[in-house]
Amino acid sequence: MDTPLRSIHVVAGVITDVRGRVLLARRGEDSDLAGLWEFPGGKREPGETSEAALVRELHEELGIEAEVGDPLIEVPQEYPGKRLRLEVRAIRRWKGTPRGREGQALTWVAPERLARYSMPSADVPVVGALRQPDRYLVTPEPGDDPHAWRDSLQRALDAGIERLQLRARSLPPDAYAALARAVADDCRQAKVELLLNRDIALAAELGVGVQLGGEQLAGLPARPLPAALPVGASCHDLDGLRRAQALGCDFAVLGPVRETATHPGAPTLGWDGFVALREQVALPIYAIGGLALDDLPTARGHGAQGIAAIRSLWPS
Repeated sequence: MDTPLRSIHVVAGVITDVRGRVLLARRGEDSDLAGLWEFPGGKREPGETSEAALVRELHEELGIEAEVGDPLIEVPQEYPGKRLRLEVRAIRRWKGTPRGREGQALTWVAPERLARYSMPSADVPVVGALRQPDRYLVTPEPGDDPHAWRDSLQRALDAGIERLQLRARSLPPDAYAALARAVADDCRQAKVELLLNRDIALAAELGVGVQLGGEQLAGLPARPLPAALPVGASCHDLDGLRRAQALGCDFAVLGPVRETATHPGAPTLGWDGFVALREQVALPIYAIGGLALDDLPTARGHGAQGIAAIRSLWPS
């Protein structure tokens, strides 16, 4: 019988200065994962609330008095011999001058540079939560009324959608390419990140991102687009997630979490199944399948980047 992994609950804080930079601490040479950078914090002791634990840890480690704010994300992560839950909270205000009271190095990092720092696996999705959108709109098929479809798309862009996947498999290639060019222009004007479903060549031609299908992951030897263009992957199991991570995808979409209207009776992961896969990789992962905006806090509480959806994010 396998020995159960010990469970550790760690609470960390996102501390920013007046310039908007984020504070990172470097793990000491005598600790696990030595030399990696992380968000400051520490273990929650039995009987402690998360807020009390974080206030205590930031005082002990950095010498500051902190006021703990809203939850950002809780990342489940499996490490050799232990199962970690990293709960991350925003720090509203703090007093004092942060210094490494335990000998750890500290650095202030501009948000856009956070991904350049080597971090433990549990901290990587935190950077995603700080830097990437929490909702990912997947378009429905254009159907018989393309004008109404374009109107709905514009309403979605006006409503603040920041990341969009164009999925229009019902169109013939020429019609799809023409629609992709028009949507790419709309997204550029709205400063919205666009990804095309599966079409790597057209994405490269238009200078937009691509959402890889699960069947594409095994056949690609390397990331198919340069770092400046986003690459996502649609996954349903651990093998797909690991392939997406090995390719250097920026994020994955995992599901279905719940039953959907389009696939009634199909197997679902549930949140427990989502967590069991989430804790094996370091990618930012959107949850998909029967989810709506009201599910965002639940998704973040299970380690998701946010939600991906068609119906609940597409204006009716």
